[in-house]
Amino acid sequence: MKVFILAGEASGDRLGAALMAGLRHLTNVEFIGVGGPLMETEGLQSLFPMDELSVMGIIEVLPKYRHLKRRIRETAEAALGSDADVMITIDSPDFSLRVAALVKASSDMRTVHYVAPSVWAWRAGRAAKMAKVIDHVLALLPFEPPYMEAAGMACDFVGHPVVSEPQATKAEIEDFRARHDLGDAPVMLVLPGSRRGEVGRLGPIFGKALGPVLERHPNLRLVVPTTAHVAPVLRDVVVDWPASPLILDPSQMESDAYKAEKACAFGTATGALAASGTVSLELAASATPMVIAYDVSWVSRQIIAMMLKIDTLTLVNLVSETRAIPECNGKHCNPPEIAAALIKMLEAPGAQLDAMALTMERLGRGGEAPGLRAARAVLDGIGRG
Repeated sequence: MKVFILAGEASGDRLGAALMAGLRHLTNVEFIGVGGPLMETEGLQSLFPMDELSVMGIIEVLPKYRHLKRRIRETAEAALGSDADVMITIDSPDFSLRVAALVKASSDMRTVHYVAPSVWAWRAGRAAKMAKVIDHVLALLPFEPPYMEAAGMACDFVGHPVVSEPQATKAEIEDFRARHDLGDAPVMLVLPGSRRGEVGRLGPIFGKALGPVLERHPNLRLVVPTTAHVAPVLRDVVVDWPASPLILDPSQMESDAYKAEKACAFGTATGALAASGTVSLELAASATPMVIAYDVSWVSRQIIAMMLKIDTLTLVNLVSETRAIPECNGKHCNPPEIAAALIKMLEAPGAQLDAMALTMERLGRGGEAPGLRAARAVLDGIGRG
């Protein structure tokens, strides 16, 4: 079997790697396409660096529009020339679906999109538009299939790979603390995003917000897991933070060692300050209380605000049907409000635990690994296609 697979950012790289592992478990398969380091570990040679596609926001895309348009054409041509049995695009819909449209215009290749568009949140018309170029959707959230099926696509809820990712043991956490001279100090994870633009925009705000928190909790240690392509930007940003963080940089260690370090950091943290995104599910998986903060450019913020149909951007809140996770988004993404939320979270960290446990249950914890479920759905789809 030959699969053309495409991911455009770090969260998609994780999904893609889990799906690839599932497919390799079930059948003999060859992969072609675009992905990040985790997908490369599973056997993909990326056509070009995935981080070229990691752009968030409306105005933020404009300076890279011509380059992205060229990459869309190149990727579609590679898919058409691959003789693949199926093309799987993962999230990044503005890029992925344009590639799928070009592929569908010139072939009858089966197309699968992994991660349903959040039509329940904004831009409801995307489902109908997507149905013109996508045959089958793999949904992460249990309430999404009816939206996709109503638009004319097959859709399977496969859960989220985060529920099956290994958590650090007590012994591993103790070794991590000793190795980094953390002692018994409380740890704050700081996660300002997986894209350079996010880190450049949110990093300084997060740094200022941490000042009052550290004044109140002077023994608090900061730990910042990052990605290889973001690490240089992050190192520049943290120079102005009120305390020097421990940076976990995957470019400085083997992939498995980095995964273990990151799991220990999540497992030992008292709390976290994180950008909005999949990371909220990673934190929930390790039962790490959090504050979510996010912002885009002023123009993008105004446009998005007019389109939103929900009052929370945090997946834990949405899946658990609570508002347990505090957010500082948009105009509220400022140092004083973030600092106040962090201090409150540190004083009552247990308030979020029930919502996080319910989220993991609803996303499939305890069942078959979501990557394997996704792989079965792809193979079943080819059979019924």
